[in-house]
Amino acid sequence: MDDVYELFSRGCELLADGHCHQATVPLSRASQLSPDSTSIREALGRAFFRSQRYSDAAVEFRAVVERAPTNDYALFCLGRSLQMLGRHAEARQPLALAACMQPARSDYRAYRDRARVAAERAATQISAAE
Repeated sequence: MDDVYELFSRGCELLADGHCHQATVPLSRASQLSPDSTSIREALGRAFFRSQRYSDAAVEFRAVVERAPTNDYALFCLGRSLQMLGRHAEARQPLALAACMQPARSDYRAYRDRARVAAERAATQISAAE
């Protein structure tokens, strides 16, 4: 199965059915065949995120944002991936951008605010330790 659309479709089906680990296989192959496809990379990022492979998810979402900087969902997912890696200060910018692009999304605002608080707390702890 080397048809990009078939691979993408199969990966999305697996993802929709909750088989996140399995979804990474066809989606990774589809991404290799079509590395500039933001829809494939976004789906692969979601599969990685749901498989708790946050570093891999961040790579995919960052690639989507580089190609489509106004993709609020990719920005949000990049920020969430960074949060899950404990990189709260770095997560602030994509989460803030996503929240600005979609001000009606309370989840975007909530995670933006959590990243800000966590980043400030970490900075305070570092200052206190010095």
